[in-house]
Amino acid sequence: MRKAFISPTKYVQGEDELLNLGYFVNSFGSSALLIAHPYDVLRVKDKLEATAAKFNITFVESGFKGECSREEVARLQGIAAEKGCTCTIGLGGGKAIDAAKCVAQGEALIICPTIAATDAPTSHSAVLYTPDGAFDDYAYFKQSPSVVLVDTTVIANAPTRFLVAGMGDALSTYFEARATSKSYSRVNASLPMGSREGHCAPALGTNAALALATLCYEMLLKDGAKAKIASDCNMVTQALENIVETNILLSGLGFESAGLGGAHAIHDGLTILEGTHSYYHGEKVAFGTLAQLVLENAPTEELHQVLDFCLEVGLPVCLADIGVEHITTEELLQVAEKACIPEESIHSMPFPITVKEVAAAIGTADRIGQDYKARREAQ
Repeated sequence: MRKAFISPTKYVQGEDELLNLGYFVNSFGSSALLIAHPYDVLRVKDKLEATAAKFNITFVESGFKGECSREEVARLQGIAAEKGCTCTIGLGGGKAIDAAKCVAQGEALIICPTIAATDAPTSHSAVLYTPDGAFDDYAYFKQSPSVVLVDTTVIANAPTRFLVAGMGDALSTYFEARATSKSYSRVNASLPMGSREGHCAPALGTNAALALATLCYEMLLKDGAKAKIASDCNMVTQALENIVETNILLSGLGFESAGLGGAHAIHDGLTILEGTHSYYHGEKVAFGTLAQLVLENAPTEELHQVLDFCLEVGLPVCLADIGVEHITTEELLQVAEKACIPEESIHSMPFPITVKEVAAAIGTADRIGQDYKARREAQ
């Protein structure tokens, strides 16, 4: 029985940790290609200047154009070669981080998230888009980032909605890991960029990954609401530190080494509905988690616990909460069909999957969420 556990080489988190970025750059050389939106560079400019001076290193700004496309990756790689950069830094949100992963190709990569909205920073995968923003392909690399450096002061000063969306992404981690564990699904593999043929066969998740996924859910219930309040106040508290770690590290290791199930597949299906396009990944995943629980007929007490958590922190519990005020039976089936395409993670669930059953689970989860929310508001 082949198992695998995937993780970054180093994970460092704390207040003002960006001041130590130069130390990690020095482990590779004296210059780093900095891939970041100009807004994110501006947010942390003082810290970048301070760490560059302290550790005598140079940041080569790349003028990142905002899209992780093959063309942009090639342009950035050209700059890195021309300037003799010895490592790559992805600073900011998802697309800057993904572009950095593609440029680095698994070598000498430092990830510095400025928001805790997803669990992508620790992973060895990225999403490629066309220059106009349409999905292109998934990219996989031989290893995860060399360093993930998380400055919680920066994250505490980002809009709270990002942190809450990250909790929505993290919410699915335990339930999907539990499902893949029950089904003995082979959940991880190392693939070359732009190809779907792997270097090695997929492997089962480990007990360690399932334990981390379980802790991920426990930490959300324990500290999620308190962390939201701290973020609203732009304050770093122990609860906020715990939820940043939960959103990025626990969820990141949990999803990549224990696997995805129904929640993320349903998220992918929901993206065909135009109303969802202005909502964040984690917000849609939160509703996908509720739909997965309905699909597997989870105990009522567990479903209510998840609903209570979502309502407490402000995550969606019904389709209207992600911009879909009305949905037809035909649209439900279209969402379910996309969620059930052969390569989707929903087939890691521990029972056979049909489009009709998935559509029914989404529709039922929507009604349950509406009714539960209305009862809570009436109290």
